[in-house]
Amino acid sequence: MSDWVSWHDHYDRPGSPLEHRLGAVRRWIAAALDDGASRVVSLCAGQGRDLLPVLAAHPRRAQVRARLVELDERNVAEARRNAPEGVEVVCGDAAALRAYAGAVPADLVLVCGVFGNISDDDIRVTVAALPQLCAPGAMVVWTRGRHEPDLVPVISGWFAAENFDLVAEEGAEYGYGIGIHRYTGPPVPLDPAAHLFTFADSGPRI
Repeated sequence: MSDWVSWHDHYDRPGSPLEHRLGAVRRWIAAALDDGASRVVSLCAGQGRDLLPVLAAHPRRAQVRARLVELDERNVAEARRNAPEGVEVVCGDAAALRAYAGAVPADLVLVCGVFGNISDDDIRVTVAALPQLCAPGAMVVWTRGRHEPDLVPVISGWFAAENFDLVAEEGAEYGYGIGIHRYTGPPVPLDPAAHLFTFADSGPRI
């Protein structure tokens, strides 16, 4: 089995791609909170290192409710230790849309560390389902390593096809892609029976 706990050690290595990626993702999370995001969901949230420190220090933290979904029990325990009030950390399958019932539609949806670990077909399915998690105007932040074949431009096109406007794309100089998109479509009801993806067995990738 992949060790999704030690995977987080890359965040602590100065100059590593994950350190740079984490800083960039945190900037966009802070921007969304500044803009008034009050409901947040995070898929495959790990230890919540992207969201939790930003939320804990943000002046609007009391107005924000978040749900982090993570399957690894050790990561869930670590996230719960660091979660401020208003944050729910669920131990469960982040690919199962029923895990988000009661927490969506959200104003900020985080899909970080996911697209590099699932098949291209599953990425497409996941992007197509994201409107079910989004309130109109919601921001989605996603990541994907820019290993070959570089799927980042293709993923951005899939977002565009699902009524997401590109806000920004960055990180290529560090070997990763961060996509920030704004949902411009109508509300879409949650299908709690849907299952979006299966993680690959090849080990963690960024």
